Amino acid sequence: GTLLPSPRPRLVSPAGVAFHALLFKPRKTRPSLPSRNENKTTRTRTEGGSSKQAAVARTPLRQFKPTTPLVFLPLPQLCHALSNRFIYLLPRLAPPQIASSLADPAMAGSIASQAVVLGAILLLAGLAAAQQTPRAPAAAAAPAPDPGCNGIQLTYNLQGREKIRPFVPDRSKQPYSFKANASVLNGGTRPLRSWSMLVTFGHDEILVGVGGAVLTGGAELPYNTTEDAGNATSFSGYPQTDLLTPIATAGDITQIQASVGLVGTLFAGPRGLVPEPLPTALTLDDPDYNCPAATNVTATMLTTCCLLTPEAEANATVPEANATDPTKSFLPRRTGDLVITYDVVQAYPTSYLALVTLENNAKLGRLDNWRLSWEWRRGEFIYSMKGAHPLEVDVNECIYGAPGQYYQSLDFSQVLNCEKKPVILDLPLSRYNDTQMGKIEHCCRNGTILPKSMDAAQSKSAFQMQVFKMPPDTNRTKLFPPANFKISGGSSLNPDYSCGQPVPVSPTGFPNPSGLDSTTLAVATWQVVCNITTAKGAKPKCCVTFSAHYNDSVIPCNTCACGCPVNRRGPTCSTTAPSMILPPEALLVPFDNRTQKAQAWAQLKHYNVPRPMPCGDFCGVSINWHVSTDFNKGWSARVTLFNWGDVDMANWFAAMVMDKAYDGFEKAYSFNATAEGNNTIFMQGLEGLNYLVKQTNMSGSDYLVPGKQQSVLSFTKKLTPDIDVVAGDGFPTKVFFNGDECAMPQRLPIKSGGFRTHLSSAFALVLLMAASALLLLQQ
Repeated sequence: GTLLPSPRPRLVSPAGVAFHALLFKPRKTRPSLPSRNENKTTRTRTEGGSSKQAAVARTPLRQFKPTTPLVFLPLPQLCHALSNRFIYLLPRLAPPQIASSLADPAMAGSIASQAVVLGAILLLAGLAAAQQTPRAPAAAAAPAPDPGCNGIQLTYNLQGREKIRPFVPDRSKQPYSFKANASVLNGGTRPLRSWSMLVTFGHDEILVGVGGAVLTGGAELPYNTTEDAGNATSFSGYPQTDLLTPIATAGDITQIQASVGLVGTLFAGPRGLVPEPLPTALTLDDPDYNCPAATNVTATMLTTCCLLTPEAEANATVPEANATDPTKSFLPRRTGDLVITYDVVQAYPTSYLALVTLENNAKLGRLDNWRLSWEWRRGEFIYSMKGAHPLEVDVNECIYGAPGQYYQSLDFSQVLNCEKKPVILDLPLSRYNDTQMGKIEHCCRNGTILPKSMDAAQSKSAFQMQVFKMPPDTNRTKLFPPANFKISGGSSLNPDYSCGQPVPVSPTGFPNPSGLDSTTLAVATWQVVCNITTAKGAKPKCCVTFSAHYNDSVIPCNTCACGCPVNRRGPTCSTTAPSMILPPEALLVPFDNRTQKAQAWAQLKHYNVPRPMPCGDFCGVSINWHVSTDFNKGWSARVTLFNWGDVDMANWFAAMVMDKAYDGFEKAYSFNATAEGNNTIFMQGLEGLNYLVKQTNMSGSDYLVPGKQQSVLSFTKKLTPDIDVVAGDGFPTKVFFNGDECAMPQRLPIKSGGFRTHLSSAFALVLLMAASALLLLQQ
């Protein structure tokens, strides 16, 4: 059709050009319809008698450009013009019945008044539309770009705190409940694998709830961040252990950020009078990143940006930086005193088969009757096991819980354990060939794991279990290991371990069982590293006594060497008085029966007897090192082990650190002894004689007699010509039994018949000078 340009001036109100375009839309005539083959995007436009093809594009209202002059009118005149325009257009738009009624002047006047009202309404609508139409802002100078954090951003936000009872007079020590959120955001170019964040709390915070992460050490809640953590509290991601890069995920916040919700108690002053109780430091537990001191964004928010160290950035590779598949990019395998490997060897939609392997890498550490536990975090339960068994067979939590509702057709009488924190034990050796419970390599040794230096074949233990999953993890690719692993031994002499959280590593390869030259990879593998730890104030579990052929007294174990019981029954004793020198035969007598012998020996040797008498050593195992001979070409020593406990010790071992005599060691006659490293002599019982029995009540004795084993060790002076055995070079500086370091005596026997303390020459000189000065003053 043809478009007729309006000869009238364009009326513009403050409503804007948009309303003008809507109201004064050009009218169309009714010529013959265009041909079907004509391009629908073209129209015939008549201008001054000539025609041409023009493309007509639909232009947004806010971009409409008037082609005729704009005339601004007052509001009354604008309304009058609108009404006239409406009357002009109505006959052409209305049906024939309405058009014929407009011929009547009275009717036309009525319609004119209604047109004024309608025009005013249309004007107001146009004003509103114009106000809602966004306008392009005026050009301004571009602000400086915000660099943000192009690394790992750590943030701690204190969401609120409330005063709780008890109300205390000291306002600075008032307890408050608090809620906080800590976040880890990867804004760099390298994935953050198995992230861990360290938060140094400064207001004696006690955590009672942690969400979105777990405590790295697997500690129980409530968790005292001051007493238990020491310097900093470590949080590890679970179940989101890895944070990918923004480049590889198009900035998907769910894949590049992890959030940790914290609930707990803190002690601080009133709000408004003291600064908000925020942590003193935030850092990333990753040596590849350097985290500056955190700064306050607001009064309740702390943040820092951790960047890659130059060395780590230089070693980063392009495939690693752009990795998006967590199943193809892993952290390197780690090592520790004890490594737990969690392999998923078969995966199904609702269950999987796992192989759990414990490997001892400690040089001297061992476990007897190990007890392994963990925490299921996603509702899993153990259906069956081979190579181990749970301490309790309990299915009540399944039957009356969510598993019973989801697995309604499952026979739960066949389920083995439904505890959230199961305790797993090894099977005895007699079950190794049991087709129902055994037949797993490295299983069934009654929980004994020896160091590799003693027996590499017995340094591993393994078992297999079938685990059922719960929604939303009912998918063969939804695999999550348990968290908060803990391992301990059944003997008091076994060391204590602290375990980290599971870390995904490259799948373990298993040799083909048919003998073919091929390797079968696990579906997924996680690794848990446990290290031997010594608790603050912990006491040893064994002690050492010294004696020599040139001295008829024995230097006993220290007073309370292995700790003194808090509520000890019997006569009062001193926990601080030094232990009394003993005759040699007293070593075979329990401490409670040594009093008369010790007092008689002190009277004979003219030693002072403290009042009250010193307490005993309270050690389960004592080791006596006796220098037997000393001649020109060599010397010898006798080692005796005493078991004062109520448990037999199979496959025992001991280690002696000989700093000056190590090179001259020749052999042990009743023990299997070898030289290890640069200064250690490793000893164990001979085959068939490696059983250190417990204390027993022998016939004719009024007291329990300890189990004991003994051997003589010979040394040569050919490689150690300057050794001075009598001066103390013939005694060990450290002694270990079953991996535990024993308490050493603070005195050495000397040739004069007395004893000598471990004093440096400088300190001895100071004492001599002090004594001389005292004598001069007395004169």
